[in-house]
Amino acid sequence: MTISTPLTALLQIKHPILLAPMAGAAGGRLAAAVSHAGGLGIVGGGYGETDWLTRELDAAGNARIGVGFITWSMAQNPRLLDLALERKPAAIMLSFGDIAPHVEAIKRAGALLICQIQGVTEAKDVVVKGADIVVAQGTEAGGHGATRATFPLVPAAVDVAGDIPVAAAGGIADGRGLAAALMLGAAGVLMGTRFLASTESLVSLKAKRRLIDSNGESTVRTSVFDIVRGRTWPAPYTGRVIRNEFLESWSGREADLVRDREQAARAYAEGQRRDDQGTAVLHAGEALDLIGDIPPAREIVERVVHDAERLLGGASDRYRLGQ
Repeated sequence: MTISTPLTALLQIKHPILLAPMAGAAGGRLAAAVSHAGGLGIVGGGYGETDWLTRELDAAGNARIGVGFITWSMAQNPRLLDLALERKPAAIMLSFGDIAPHVEAIKRAGALLICQIQGVTEAKDVVVKGADIVVAQGTEAGGHGATRATFPLVPAAVDVAGDIPVAAAGGIADGRGLAAALMLGAAGVLMGTRFLASTESLVSLKAKRRLIDSNGESTVRTSVFDIVRGRTWPAPYTGRVIRNEFLESWSGREADLVRDREQAARAYAEGQRRDDQGTAVLHAGEALDLIGDIPPAREIVERVVHDAERLLGGASDRYRLGQ
């Protein structure tokens, strides 16, 4: 059994699984591994470090991948999009901010435009402005997001998107999540946290072990790490992270952190340098309960697809309809 959807047809991929472009974690090796496994790997362009992006695009080799950006970071470094488009990616993914200034260049280069949204109003906006694929991200997701939950957001986004394929994101880490997303009307899924705990992910082994030792209740949405890193995110966006000592020391004291940021930033930077998991931020989603190992990305894709196929193929044996 093969799960073919409008998403697989449009992207010319075998499986309806996309890699979330996680800043600092979704590098070239991970993106290539997901693509070679039959999904679409997307390198995380993050906050606009040109050298990092160049290195990771090189690391992807000749794999057919996409590149993702935090949209407003491109205003600070206009060269980023040109750098990505020169590599002839299958797609460019834009998250947060206005996509309008970038649509023409992306389409002219022959790349598909994937747009991540956190609400129905945003979905309507990107559909009108030229999105080829919409990613509906629920608040369960790791990293930055807003307040809508995945389960009700996905079908609402599907209704808005019409013929444009929608991928579900947020709280999805196994075949049950893929099967559920398809039942909600999505044409596939975008997964981050599950691939964060893979051999090819760029986060440290200590961080990966912390992922599998944590659960969904270990996570919280916060602005503490954005403040200490000097990265301003407007409301309603916050980042879902795994709780640690640094977060607990500043949670509820954000105004104090703004005032004392210089000193706190030095302590934070030193903790990051030492890979101190009590200090460094680790973005992760509520699906941590479903993650118990650190396999290669190919194995993750294969497991998710196999389990989803089994569930979808056996649905008639699991449920009985009657009067």
